[in-house]
Amino acid sequence: MRAVAAVLLLVTAVHAALWGLLQEKQQAPDFRGMLPSVSYAPFAGSAHPDVDNIPQAEKIRADLKKLSTMTRAIRLYSSTGGVELVPPIAAEFGLKVMVGAWIDKNSERNEREIDAAINLARRNSNVIGVVVGNEVIYRGEQKIDDLIEMIKRVKKSVNVPVTTGEIWNIWRDNPQLANSVDFIAAHVLPYWENFTAQQAVDQAVAMFQLLRDQFPGKRIVIAEFGWPSAGYNLRNAEPGPFEQASVLRNFVTRAEAIGMDYNIVEAIDQPWKFFEGGVGPYWGILNASREPKFAWTGPIVNENYWKLALLALLVGILVSLPILRLERPTVMQALMLSAAANGVGAWVATVFAYWAGHYFVFGSAFAMTLGLILLVPLILIAMARIEEIADVAFGRGPHRLIQKSAAVAPATIGEQVTFPKVSIHIPAYFEPVEMLKQTLDAVLRLDYPNFECVCIINNTPDPAFWQPIQDHCRALGERFKFINAEKVQGFKAGALRIAMDRTAADAEIIGIIDADYVVHPDWLKDLVPVFADPRVGLVQAPQEHRDGDRSLMHYIMNGEYAGFFDIGMVQRNEHNAIIVHGTMCLIRRAAMDMAGGWSSDTICEDTDLGLAIIERGWLTHYTNQRYGEGLLPDTYEAFKKQRHRWAYGGFQIVKKHWRRFLPGASRLSPDQRREFSLGWLNWLGAESLGVLVAILNLIWVPIVAFADIAIPDKILTLPIIASFVVSLVHFVALYRMRVKVKAGQMLGAMIAAMSVQWTVSRAVAQGLITEHLAFARTSKGGLSRMSIEFQAFWEAVIGVLLLVGAAVLIATNGFKQVHEIYIFAGVLVLQSLPFLAAVAIAILENSRINSFSFWRNSAIRTAELIGLRPVAMPTIAAPSQQAASEIRRDTN
Repeated sequence: MRAVAAVLLLVTAVHAALWGLLQEKQQAPDFRGMLPSVSYAPFAGSAHPDVDNIPQAEKIRADLKKLSTMTRAIRLYSSTGGVELVPPIAAEFGLKVMVGAWIDKNSERNEREIDAAINLARRNSNVIGVVVGNEVIYRGEQKIDDLIEMIKRVKKSVNVPVTTGEIWNIWRDNPQLANSVDFIAAHVLPYWENFTAQQAVDQAVAMFQLLRDQFPGKRIVIAEFGWPSAGYNLRNAEPGPFEQASVLRNFVTRAEAIGMDYNIVEAIDQPWKFFEGGVGPYWGILNASREPKFAWTGPIVNENYWKLALLALLVGILVSLPILRLERPTVMQALMLSAAANGVGAWVATVFAYWAGHYFVFGSAFAMTLGLILLVPLILIAMARIEEIADVAFGRGPHRLIQKSAAVAPATIGEQVTFPKVSIHIPAYFEPVEMLKQTLDAVLRLDYPNFECVCIINNTPDPAFWQPIQDHCRALGERFKFINAEKVQGFKAGALRIAMDRTAADAEIIGIIDADYVVHPDWLKDLVPVFADPRVGLVQAPQEHRDGDRSLMHYIMNGEYAGFFDIGMVQRNEHNAIIVHGTMCLIRRAAMDMAGGWSSDTICEDTDLGLAIIERGWLTHYTNQRYGEGLLPDTYEAFKKQRHRWAYGGFQIVKKHWRRFLPGASRLSPDQRREFSLGWLNWLGAESLGVLVAILNLIWVPIVAFADIAIPDKILTLPIIASFVVSLVHFVALYRMRVKVKAGQMLGAMIAAMSVQWTVSRAVAQGLITEHLAFARTSKGGLSRMSIEFQAFWEAVIGVLLLVGAAVLIATNGFKQVHEIYIFAGVLVLQSLPFLAAVAIAILENSRINSFSFWRNSAIRTAELIGLRPVAMPTIAAPSQQAASEIRRDTN
């Protein structure tokens, strides 16, 4: 344990060192003077000024008091709606004011704005100019001649310089506009022109010089220059707090050096400007709380950096603490888990930084909160999978797993040996006769002296299915009991209750096998001795299948099943928390009675009974040794129906048993509670979350594509990608280490596992709104016919929509090239894979390539074409013989 604690401290130290090494620090010229002017909007919060965001005098006074220490003047953009309060209050602090009149298409409002601006200029001696309109020509809301007339009108009415605010190229291309104003108020915003932060200052100076050259003798004012501190990139232009600080400090230094008149946009962040793309709210040199966003002197650093680092370290330590509860973890195991825990800590710090550094309206706050809520279980699932990887790769290996012992003499030899009686129950419902006979014949061959077999066929009125089985049981001898039960209630559990009623009174152990299972002779001989420990209530052997070579689809199905039995069950067994899956299961009769027997209130009666036995304190054991083989589902439809039944039944069990997971409600240990809870979350939760997040992302696509709103990559999209990578590594790594399958079968198993995501999520959704669904028998033995319906219709619809959504995002992002949108499109492609996997298997099932003979013949033909295999030629007679034959024909 000391070694583990040392590892945790080491990882924490390395984490802290990484924060130190990655701390960003930039150099920029110091500025200790006063800014000549900044843009000021006296609004607070996210409400639009045209709706209900009315400035208050005291708030304005507090703002201007702070700004008076930073600037000599302020620029306004409107003269109504409460902005008219600004000039007289500014005079209290010695601030000059450039009054603005907001001009748009609304002629009545334009008149009010112009009249108000004229009145402010006349009544306030600190007004140094009037700006009539802001980018009106750029927005196309006024014609140049009409705007010139407005400017002339204002010039006649005031004694201060009058101009209009426009982007630099509007001035360049419209000299008549420049001739109508007292000075040129040019906007140079390099971010919107695809310039990098390193190019921004040079661009501003170049445009200033261009206008000076074009309009010699005219006063040129760069009336808007700035850089956003947050938001999304616009092609090469990257916003950010370091970029903003560096650009502005470099700009003011250059501007002061060349004698440039300028105005910084803007004084204070404006959260209500969320409609101006992702960067709209973030142009201020003060944040919305009126605090400086950066220092004008010294190195540019994040003042909250070490607070975030401390938060990341604390969360990393907290998430690492459960490692100390593990039983004898190895150093590498602890190292991997602690590294993952500290990764979660870094993510939490990133989330906190994003939340603290951004502004949210209700819609964005709701979307962000929902996204984070959905990410929490996703991260828990990823952490559980990382823990399983660490345990399998670096742990001490399983120690509770029942291993196949050395060969011993047959159990039927030895007169002094006593064996507990086993009653083997085989429930059947419309099962193929020959298949069930094989199962019964295999039971007869068991190398165990003291057993009986109860075969119960339920709700199968057709004599063709039950009569031959009844005759066969009679032929097998008195050990075999046959029951034909009609109108049985409670599905399979109801049939098994009837079988219990016909079970021999002296039977101590109940064995369950499905109707398609051919058991090995040593099943009971090897596993019944485990019950010598009176604490053992249940022993489970894995499922295996004998028809995996039936087709390519069945081949990959078999590989998919193997993963559960060779990975998940082995790991759960270490904590006495296995999932009972019915067939190949041995149950102590006393444990079954204590747990209440077979229950019909779920459609997974075997798992339900197994959990009930565990809740009462019984030990369970598992072996991954195969002691029998059954049959795979006949079709992909049957495969999906079986998985739907398991998922729906699993959710029923969650609803039935969750109270027993509360402290003191059962004899479950903390490890057992954890294994079952994470197991349900890992299966039911992961699949359901995958579908839910995919559908929510589809809904979000038009908002991202057409409303200039992107997804914050670091806290929402990148964790989704990371969890996908973890799941991929988890599958591949554990299959390679634990499951004896070839690489091709492993790849197919991965596709099969992904293909049931929609099926499992539908089952969970139905479990939320319904209490009971009918038990659906899994078709095996070749009796079922393939459905004419395409078995992945909805998966195809959702998968195609996700791909279309990704294509739409990429197409609409061609101009702006926002990185987050490309990442979001990649997430949609990843989320489409499980749905497309189902489509692929459904297509495979009905194609020629599903047959192994197709691949064998293709290999032969390919070998013949490239010369690796000689081509068999037809045998023909020798030429001389043919000639003689022809001669004889001619003579006749």
